[in-house]
Amino acid sequence: MTPTRAGTAPSLPPVAPEVCAAAVESLTTRLRGRLDAAVEALAGTPVDTPEDGTYGVRCGEDARVTLTPGPSGTITSPDQAHCTCLLAPRCLHRAAVLAAGPVADATAPTAPSTPPARPASAGGPASCVPPERCPSAGRIRAAGDLWTAAATVLAAGVHAAGAVPQAELLRAAHTARLAGLHRAESAALDVVRHVRDARDPDGSPGAHRPHAMHHPAESVAVLRELLLVTHRLKAAAADPELIGAVRHNHRPDGPLRLYGVCREPVVGPGGAGGVVTHLVDDDDRWYTLRDVGPGGVERARRAGTAHVALRSFLSDHERLSRGGLIVTGAVVAPDGRLLAERGVRATFAAGRPWTRAASGRTGHAAPLTGCDVEILAVDGEEVLVRVLTQDVPGPTARLAPAHRHPALAHTANLRRLGARPGLRVRLLGRLDPHRVTTLRPLAVGPAPGAGAATLRLPEEWQDRADLGYDRLRDDHFPPEAACPPPPPGTGARPVDPPLRRLRDLVELAVVGGRRAAAEPARDSDRDGHAAALRRGGFTTGADLFAALGAVAARRPRDAFGRPSGDDRDHYAAQWLAAAVYLDGTEAALGRGLWHG
Repeated sequence: MTPTRAGTAPSLPPVAPEVCAAAVESLTTRLRGRLDAAVEALAGTPVDTPEDGTYGVRCGEDARVTLTPGPSGTITSPDQAHCTCLLAPRCLHRAAVLAAGPVADATAPTAPSTPPARPASAGGPASCVPPERCPSAGRIRAAGDLWTAAATVLAAGVHAAGAVPQAELLRAAHTARLAGLHRAESAALDVVRHVRDARDPDGSPGAHRPHAMHHPAESVAVLRELLLVTHRLKAAAADPELIGAVRHNHRPDGPLRLYGVCREPVVGPGGAGGVVTHLVDDDDRWYTLRDVGPGGVERARRAGTAHVALRSFLSDHERLSRGGLIVTGAVVAPDGRLLAERGVRATFAAGRPWTRAASGRTGHAAPLTGCDVEILAVDGEEVLVRVLTQDVPGPTARLAPAHRHPALAHTANLRRLGARPGLRVRLLGRLDPHRVTTLRPLAVGPAPGAGAATLRLPEEWQDRADLGYDRLRDDHFPPEAACPPPPPGTGARPVDPPLRRLRDLVELAVVGGRRAAAEPARDSDRDGHAAALRRGGFTTGADLFAALGAVAARRPRDAFGRPSGDDRDHYAAQWLAAAVYLDGTEAALGRGLWHG
């Protein structure tokens, strides 16, 4: 028998949504009120994993919960969870252990299917769509249940949405699965995972999505997707993409030819660390190889040159990111992750020019943004640049370190780049979710057509430097005479659109709930926020800002001053309108700035 901790891997097995929901619903009202504290207490409880495949959790002196997963490794039936206490199976111990386990995926078993067209983080539907055009009455009811559960989570805020509202959302997700609403079900499970991540930022590194930094923008994205899909389904919208399909791990019909793009250090919550290597295929679909586990930033630093964990493949992440890969029997998750399952074989192959992947013109909703820029000046730990479109100077923007920890090379490399005004480079990175004028670069290379005014990287680097791992040196830069500095007066600090005010309110509503979103309505500077949006030309944004704060602050009361009814649906719809407007407007601004 191997004892482990609830906060270390291996942790509890995944639990099917309907099993967790049924366990919580079986509790009395008094026990439901104690459920969150019971789940939190399990963070310091040993988990026994005997060789027979069962999991044992001691809950006090007189109770022990035993989980017996099926062949898939998932708890799929209430009969697979037992407790020795007298109240079992309707006991707090059993419900708490099931609620503490990770949520099982809705992903079907591995089967041939179309490769993923975009990463799951884009929030889009699955690639396969059934032929139905209008949702049936049963599907409309299921969508209504999901909307209600999601609106409850939104009103409470992710930090206050405990095990009971999570169970309601899981129950509604199971109903959606039975009704065939695959996209809505998947979105609901994503919301539950993000709620758990937000409530337990120091949770298990081996749990779901260990590589993510649980930023409020992520919770906004998953709640927006769920509410938008269910809102349109409730209205019987004739759009087959709203139905979606079960997301499959797929096996390509033939060998998968991939080309390395760059390595990205990962420093996640709970002391997680590692690396993600990005790759593309001949059709510019994006894939990833991940190596993330406990160890924090030190593990992230070491993982950049670590062995690639893909069955018999004998190479490391550094070589792969600059070369290529041929995979036979490949198994690919819906978000593009390459899975090391039985039958997978990989062989190292030659890469391709990096400038194509970093051009910003790759298809299939590339997860990273590529562009050419001219260095202008250093601004603290950030660098001011001028975006180049068709070699024509464009607007001023910022580069900021993807990670500021000194063990990683991001900050030092940016400082070196900023010290060479006039240098032209090609970048690949992520847009800052809060500042559309800021890019957090992951890799850099020579800018095509820049002549001598660009980087001179070693041949073995294949025209790219991973800014988190490789360190730029003096001999990597051209002579100062080859980089004439920009004319005086250029390099003015870019001004971010006032949409940040609306984003702050939308994220505040998700994190702190309706009470937090109501604060701007009582803020003496609320008119100033709306006025700033109007001055920036965002009239609709100003109206949505004011309306969201007003609806959040409104509390319907009867003639005697008592709370009357609940306009939670109205509040959820108002938040959704603001979130959808914000997403579309910021995306358009980003395209205009970074890609002309």
